[in-house]
Amino acid sequence: MANELIINRGSSGTEIALLCDKQLTEFHKDSDVQTFAVGDLYIGTVRKIMPGLNAAFIDVGHAKDGFLHYHDLGPNVLSVKKLTRIGLAGSYPKSDLDTFTFEKKTLKTGKISGVLKKGEKVLVQVAKEPISSKGPKISMDISLAGRFFILVPFTDQVSISRKVGNPEEKQRLKNLAQSLKPKNFGIIIRTVAEGTAVEELHKDLMDLQERWDKMFHSLKNAEPRKKVHGESGRTQALLRDILNEDFSQIVVNDKELTKEIKTFVDKISPGKGRIVKHHSKDVSIFEQYNIYRQIKSSFGKSVSFSKGCYLIIEHTEALHVIDVNSGSKSNPDLDSEGNALFVNKEAAVEIARQLRLRDMGGIVVIDFIDVRNPNNKKELFQAMQDAMAGDRAKHTILPMSKFGLIQITRQRVRPEVNIVTTEECPSCNGSGKIEATILIEEKLSSQLEYLWQNMNHKKITVIVHPYIASFLKVGFPSIRTKWFLKYKKWLNIVVDENMHLADYEFTNEKGEEIIIK
Repeated sequence: MANELIINRGSSGTEIALLCDKQLTEFHKDSDVQTFAVGDLYIGTVRKIMPGLNAAFIDVGHAKDGFLHYHDLGPNVLSVKKLTRIGLAGSYPKSDLDTFTFEKKTLKTGKISGVLKKGEKVLVQVAKEPISSKGPKISMDISLAGRFFILVPFTDQVSISRKVGNPEEKQRLKNLAQSLKPKNFGIIIRTVAEGTAVEELHKDLMDLQERWDKMFHSLKNAEPRKKVHGESGRTQALLRDILNEDFSQIVVNDKELTKEIKTFVDKISPGKGRIVKHHSKDVSIFEQYNIYRQIKSSFGKSVSFSKGCYLIIEHTEALHVIDVNSGSKSNPDLDSEGNALFVNKEAAVEIARQLRLRDMGGIVVIDFIDVRNPNNKKELFQAMQDAMAGDRAKHTILPMSKFGLIQITRQRVRPEVNIVTTEECPSCNGSGKIEATILIEEKLSSQLEYLWQNMNHKKITVIVHPYIASFLKVGFPSIRTKWFLKYKKWLNIVVDENMHLADYEFTNEKGEEIIIK
């Protein structure tokens, strides 16, 4: 399976598309102003203790207070509180825990009122991003994630992912982690560490120690509601978790970001930086790789697959419901039961892709086409498990119920990716009438004259809808040619199907958007 990562940096942030055999499998948006990402560390203030819930609400700077349950305190919460207290005061100069005296561990059956007090400053970590009207879910069981290891302070335990099946490799990794880890730090060995050389493992652990050191020194005089340590951006976190030998290329449309990603990829996987490429063609990067078209066809209420079959996907606050329909598809060589099983197995593959693509979490209920044979039900259940095997999110799949439903629970740590594929036209406001093309030409001409003559821009690119691009380029002499003859400067035109008909955007020679006030 050939994997490609296509990265589109724009004025509002970065869009990341993962393609598996040219098919869109994951889609992420990384805002430049994004806060409260999973893994971020904040200094929070205990706002409210809720004995009935055995939880507390912590002010971390979000509009809604973060929710902290007793079970998310972790057994070493008293040691975390002690380190935070002396770190804020600057009275413990070293970030290592060699001489740190641990506090006693808390009981699993304890009460939060016996651990936290109202108004107390605490170090917390985002476990789940704010979703809908809820604030972030937070934890005091602190950890830092790397490519091969997760560093856990205040413990000496070494554990390993269950997905590492080879007993000899398990023992090798455990022995290495035990010899490499710093004193009073625990290690969780990730699946990707399997088969990795000692040098790379040691390098990853040193990087985690460096991040811990930076976080600890940021504690000194840190203010409440402020971020103490931020996780790497969504792009780097995604690469850290999924980069493997199956990746054929990583294509980026921004020169600076290309350099950053190449450096990062070489750091986590030496020699792999060669697959990072810069996209410099006139056509937009998502247009080049057919991503916009796939987005539009994959995020609607109805999703087609396999020549006539389709899914109906409904979202509610409590759960997601998926209905499988065969449409007009029928295999004459199979009976009705065989046809139902055939369509259901193909639907299972598409459903698994949709869960990853939309990052759907919580409870998912799937209404497959009815099959009565118990063996067929087992076969469909196995097909669903196989289709979900590549999903990195924690999930549980239940066998088909007597009502013909398969239920899935999938880890939800960030808001679902929801792209609206139907909308009111911003150019006509639903009236069916848009601004005349000639008026768009006049506006463009006026603004270009201002940019070329008053602002002295040398190289300007305009991003427009394909219809407007053709209007500007076709004919002899074309409108663009007329502008060249008049201003002695050539306008670069980039086509973007995602742009509305009457909208356009100017960028300079560095690819930065030009704002005309």
